Amino acid sequence: MTVPVHPLRRGGRDRRFDLRATALFFLLLAIILCVLAFAARTAAGIVERRPLWAGALLISGVAVAVLCRSRRRRFSAAAYARRAARALEEAAETASTSLSVAAAGAPVAAPAGTAAAADPLPSAAPPAPGHGEEYPPPESTQAITVPLRPGAEERTECVTEVIDYAELDPDGFEQAIADLCVRDACRDVVVEGGPGDLGADVRAVTPDGRRVIIQCKQYCETNKVGSQDMQRFGGTCFTVHEADVAAVVTTSDFTEPALEYARQCGIVCVDGQDLQAWTDGTGPSPWERAGVAP
Repeated sequence: MTVPVHPLRRGGRDRRFDLRATALFFLLLAIILCVLAFAARTAAGIVERRPLWAGALLISGVAVAVLCRSRRRRFSAAAYARRAARALEEAAETASTSLSVAAAGAPVAAPAGTAAAADPLPSAAPPAPGHGEEYPPPESTQAITVPLRPGAEERTECVTEVIDYAELDPDGFEQAIADLCVRDACRDVVVEGGPGDLGADVRAVTPDGRRVIIQCKQYCETNKVGSQDMQRFGGTCFTVHEADVAAVVTTSDFTEPALEYARQCGIVCVDGQDLQAWTDGTGPSPWERAGVAP
């Protein structure tokens, strides 16, 4: 009588011992056990505090288990345990392979049987000049040559915008006038604006050595510098500040009485148009208006 010989089942695949994969397997297993222990402890607390709720949940669970058993195949705890163990082992091997490849600096391959993740879209970069849309042109600048002043050398400056003196605050306006003095080769330029300046907002020494005292009046177009402002400045500019050149610079204009008083005292009046011409280099500075000292 011939005895049938059943062929032995070969393993699905050759498995080699991997210390990293084994360590990750036990780590995942420990995490699952901790989660189960925490769930059991929480359930015990619920049973202790709410026994009625616990009984109701237990009855519901038993009913669900009976229904599932009647409709599906018999529940096998061992089979589910083996599946869980295999899943944990595969996860550990995948994590170990990913760590090894990442440490080597190579891209991580997607596991077999799973869809590869789509590459993220590259960030949009601005097109290069000549390809599609052109870069915005840089801010244009205009080079101007400031006319020669006595004792000053010719200078070329880049002007990027026109200064709107009306938009400056009082301190900024005084500083702008001081910058003009520095531009025109004055030395010892000091901004003295403040309550105790006695009318001397800007002090400077011209290239030919004259002391200049400037009072800044940042007024609107409808507000002109009057004779009272001019008299207060005239009472201190020469006697207190010992000015060789005294000037009142305003963004607006002067009244006729103020101009008459300035002519009598020798004070230079620079209105808004004169200030713009001084700024552009097309008009004289206040000390040039006063004439050259003997």
